[in-house]
Amino acid sequence: MSVRAFFNSVKEGFIGIIRHPLVTVASITTILLMLVVMSAFFIFATNARNMMRKLGQKPPIEVYMVLNCEQEQLDTISQVLSSDTRIANWTLNSPEQNYNAFKANLGDRSSLLDEIDYNQVLPYTFNIQLKDPRDADEVITTITPYDGISKIVQESNVMKFLSKATDAVNIATVVAFAVLFVISLFIISNMVRISVYSRSSEIEIMKFVGATNNYIRMPYITEGAIVGLVSAIISWTITVFAYKAIYDKMMGSVDPTSFYALVNTRSLMWTLLIMVVIFGVFIGAIGSGISVRKYIKV
Repeated sequence: MSVRAFFNSVKEGFIGIIRHPLVTVASITTILLMLVVMSAFFIFATNARNMMRKLGQKPPIEVYMVLNCEQEQLDTISQVLSSDTRIANWTLNSPEQNYNAFKANLGDRSSLLDEIDYNQVLPYTFNIQLKDPRDADEVITTITPYDGISKIVQESNVMKFLSKATDAVNIATVVAFAVLFVISLFIISNMVRISVYSRSSEIEIMKFVGATNNYIRMPYITEGAIVGLVSAIISWTITVFAYKAIYDKMMGSVDPTSFYALVNTRSLMWTLLIMVVIFGVFIGAIGSGISVRKYIKV
C-alpha cells in the first residue's frame, strides 16, 4: 500500500467514526468498561504483590552466633550478607540489644531479667530480610558453613505461604487479563460488524473498481484503533481519579511504609496508561480487522 493510500485509509477511518456515531459510542463504551475492569484488577494485583513483598520481608531469617564469638566471625558473616543480592536488608544485634528487646517484650515483668548477665547467655544475632521469600532455603545453605554460627531459624510455613500466594496472584492476573481480552475482542468485533454491514454496498463498489483487500480493510482497522485509544484515555482518567480518591481516603492516617499501605497513585498511573493504551488500540484494531475479514470476506 502506498503512503497516499495509507493516509487516505486513515482519513476514511475518522470519517467512519463520525458517520456512525451510535456504533462509535457503543464501541467506545464496550472497550471502556472492559479497560476499567482490567485497570481495577491490575491495581488490585499490584497492591497484592506489594503487600506480599512487604510481608516477605517481615519474617526474618535469624542467625544465632555462638556465645562469645570472635569479631572476625561477625565480620565474615557481615560481608557475606552484604554481598548477597537476594537479601533486602540485614541487621546485627548485640547481646545487649537482644537483652533490651526481651525486657521490652516482658513489659511489667521485665524486672525478672535484672540480675542476668546477658553476655553469658545471649549471643549476637543477624536478622535477615529477603527480597523474595522463595530464596530462603538457598540463603540458609549459603551461610550455614561459616564458623561461629550456632543455629539458623526461619519461619518456613510463612515463607511457603508467601511463595504460593505470590504465584497465585501472578497466575490470576494473567488469566483475568486473557479472559477480559477475549471478551473485549468478541464484543468489539460484533460492534464493528454493524458498521461493516451498513457499508456493504460501498465496499462492493470498491471491489469492482479494483480496490485491494488491505485498502478496504485499513479504514476499519484505523477506526477501531482510534476508538480503542479514546476508550483507553477515558478509562485511564476514570480509574486514576477513582483510585486517587480511594487512596486519599484510606491513607489519611496510615504510614506509607506500613504493610497495609497502598501503592501511591503516581507509581501506578503511567504504567497503567501504557497498559490501557496498548490493550485499547490493539483490541479495537484487531477486533475491527477480524470483523471485516470474517463478515465481508474481502
